Amino acid sequence: MNPHDYCQDKAAKSGSSFYYSFLFLPPDKRQAITALYAFCREVDDVVDECHDPQLAQTTLGWWRDEVDRIYDGAPTHPVGQALREVVPAYDLPREQLQEIIDGMEMDLDHVRYADFRGLQLYCYRAASVVGLLAARIFGFEDRQTLKYAHDLGIALQLTNIIRDVGEDARRGRIYLPVEELQRFNVPAEELFEAKHSERFVELMRFQAQRAYGFYDQAMAQLPDVDRKNQRPGLVMAAIYRTLLDEIVRDDFMVLDRRTSLTPLRKVWIAGTTWMRA
Repeated sequence: MNPHDYCQDKAAKSGSSFYYSFLFLPPDKRQAITALYAFCREVDDVVDECHDPQLAQTTLGWWRDEVDRIYDGAPTHPVGQALREVVPAYDLPREQLQEIIDGMEMDLDHVRYADFRGLQLYCYRAASVVGLLAARIFGFEDRQTLKYAHDLGIALQLTNIIRDVGEDARRGRIYLPVEELQRFNVPAEELFEAKHSERFVELMRFQAQRAYGFYDQAMAQLPDVDRKNQRPGLVMAAIYRTLLDEIVRDDFMVLDRRTSLTPLRKVWIAGTTWMRA
């Protein structure tokens, strides 16, 4: 299996909505974004699948070195070998790949966030940086597009956090800011116990409105000249915003279940969004 086949297999097996946003890209850009996505999956899996924090930290350190090897021309992992071709072709900054690892390290160091300012830094590292790199691969003429990519990344990550409140709580993590839990009188214990209440619903409505705000802000900042090139991001926005709509309609029943869209629905959203852009 060559490095790009490895990345394709990694992306396909993930079942992520990101995969559907790549479907209509020309082969060279699809190969490039798939390599970037595979890198994100590899470092994310370190945190999600390694139950020894010290070992996870060591493994992330190895990936930091692998990023340096990518830019020095001697990566050893299949994902690194695929990215070695992608990085110069699309002028991807080394420090942004390292910032993605910074975001994964935050999951090792933080199980709570005091306020939204702290959470927003996490969202930036975990998602906005990926959006900025993806925008380079998709292509842009107006640098305003980078502001769109930044805000869309925040919106997508906030949607993930809303969807995964219960799953994260079962792992001992709460991403919802402590200040906001207190404001809406929702003790952390109620999340750990999967206690759905009107107070929780009000808290989650507040979270959803913030996410919608970032979607709207992102779309307002995308220049018309770059709209066609950035269609994969528009596909992601459409899929994730539809997911958020479903969660809202379901009255935020996220503590004991995971809301998802079927693969067929994702393909339909992807196709219609791509055609309209």
